[in-house]
Amino acid sequence: MPNRKYLCIHRRVPGERQQPSAAQIEEMRAVFHAWKEKFKTSILDMGGSLKPGGKVLTTSGVTDGPFAEAKEIVGGYMLVSAESYEGALEVARESPGLMMPGSSIEIREVAGP
Repeated sequence: MPNRKYLCIHRRVPGERQQPSAAQIEEMRAVFHAWKEKFKTSILDMGGSLKPGGKVLTTSGVTDGPFAEAKEIVGGYMLVSAESYEGALEVARESPGLMMPGSSIEIREVAGP
């Protein structure tokens, strides 16, 4: 079975986050690089973090967004190649992004080629 593409949307609950120490940052960096190396054949596009703000386009015009009343903030994304949802879940489950309290990853299969 050919691999499918999955969009992984990184979310977090809004609120204050404690800044990690220099030692914690180095540890997080090492964990991230090990994870990225382990799944290098599955991660098609590492994506990235998203900056705050943005715009929302609707048929009635453009407004500032995202909206403050959101229960979760989309913080980033990545594109994964896997044979099934289970394979995409394996990549996401070990993601260092889940180390932060209140974090989650939504996984959606991409329709089409």
